[in-house]
Amino acid sequence: MQLTDFVNTIGKDLKSRYGERVHKLTLHGDFSCPNRDGTLGKGGCTFCNVAAFSDESQSQLSIAQQLHLRANEVAHRASKYLAYFQAYTSTYAEIAQLSSLYEQAVSESSIVGICVGTRPDCVSDDVLNLLSSYLMRGYEVWLELGLQSANDKTLKRINRGHGFTEYENVTRKARARGIKVCTHLILGLPKESDVDYQQTLKQVLEVGVDGLKLHPLHVVRGSLMEKSWRADRLQTMSLEQYSQSAVKLIQQTPLNIVYHRTSATAKLTELLAPLWCEKRWPVQNRMCQLMAESGGQGSWTG
Repeated sequence: MQLTDFVNTIGKDLKSRYGERVHKLTLHGDFSCPNRDGTLGKGGCTFCNVAAFSDESQSQLSIAQQLHLRANEVAHRASKYLAYFQAYTSTYAEIAQLSSLYEQAVSESSIVGICVGTRPDCVSDDVLNLLSSYLMRGYEVWLELGLQSANDKTLKRINRGHGFTEYENVTRKARARGIKVCTHLILGLPKESDVDYQQTLKQVLEVGVDGLKLHPLHVVRGSLMEKSWRADRLQTMSLEQYSQSAVKLIQQTPLNIVYHRTSATAKLTELLAPLWCEKRWPVQNRMCQLMAESGGQGSWTG
């Protein structure tokens, strides 16, 4: 069993449209974050330690060098790529700087599009216009928004620095321009349960969305949550709990929506809990087993 047997994945979607595999190449644009540099707050979101999912040394390389490095790593799997600006807030800079970075990425002939990861409160009309200009030139364009939860109380609790309204506003503006929106959601945030996860999905679907990413909450070294976890004030999800909760969301997701990720991993050097998040396959295999038993994406009848 494979995930693509049950889920409309980004890899499956891209292959159906491009006729071959298209791989994401992660890039570091040397951005900062307004929730870390004092503009909105300090310390960032309570779960955040960006070093856990991005290589800071990569930011010392040019965009072209990063693309070549990443492409060489996956050349045996794909020859067309999406340039993925992942680390920190990849719209948090002057438009001229953003244009320069994005242009360097698409200048490579193997690049068929760009994905830009950011916060809902850091996407101005100028940024949307810039992204839509690449769309008009024939590139695939994804705006990846870190929402995490639609519950404003949860967002405040994790020091997110924005509410659901900011997400809703920018999503509607982006999609009106034809820009695809991929929304990141975290399962296992403090005081949340399946009821909250399903309510978040419901609100996201009502606003309109093109893609989703699901993540289990990670406790990583250097995050504000580390203290709570070490003091036994924070519990993380088991592999089984996450698998069941994620599958319920997938089953409630219409088939036209593309899943960019159904779980996530972290390096053991950074990861504190849950340790099953070090490896990709155990949770993916369990999710496939559950969906083989009860149905895949779009099968929800409850």
